[in-house]
Amino acid sequence: MIPYIVTAVLAYLCGSIPFGLLLTRAAGLGDIRAIGSGNIGATNVLRTGNRPLAAATLVLDALKGAVPVLVARYFLGEDAANLAGVAAFLGHVFPVWLNFNGGKGVATFIGVLLALSWPVGLIFCAVWLVIAFAQRYSSLAAITAASTSPIFAYVITGSLRFVVVTVLLAAVLLFRHSANISRLIRGTEPKIGSEKKAS
Repeated sequence: MIPYIVTAVLAYLCGSIPFGLLLTRAAGLGDIRAIGSGNIGATNVLRTGNRPLAAATLVLDALKGAVPVLVARYFLGEDAANLAGVAAFLGHVFPVWLNFNGGKGVATFIGVLLALSWPVGLIFCAVWLVIAFAQRYSSLAAITAASTSPIFAYVITGSLRFVVVTVLLAAVLLFRHSANISRLIRGTEPKIGSEKKAS
């Protein structure tokens, strides 16, 4: 059990690194939590107008989900990889350094999926892109991609443990998007490219 506990702790700490906050501060843009939605993820970093910084945040947030999974799989196998994926994702969403109030988890979700089963990860990305281009709602795209990921996880891998992982991550992501869901229902959710800022 000790190797799995160590894996979970290290993966959580890796996932909890707030790259969006660190990068925006390093770039002299202040505290990202005081901008737009107050989120530390790539979508809110984009609201600073710095696209390269937003892209870097997206990549790094995905990597902090993927790297713990790959390392855990190499040393301990698939069960440890699944555990590491969950822990890294929870680290991003509930980081100890930020009073357990982190990002919404989309990029880290993608990183975890790509590392656990790259076809499922690519399908997540494809669903996100289709919904984002069709409806122009980043939140709706994320919600749809996350909600359908357990289905594709089961169809492609047949692994019930992987399905459980995707269900858990999707549930947390939906919880973190609860305010977005309310705005979507009310018709007040800002669209991609809109000048309007989410509260």
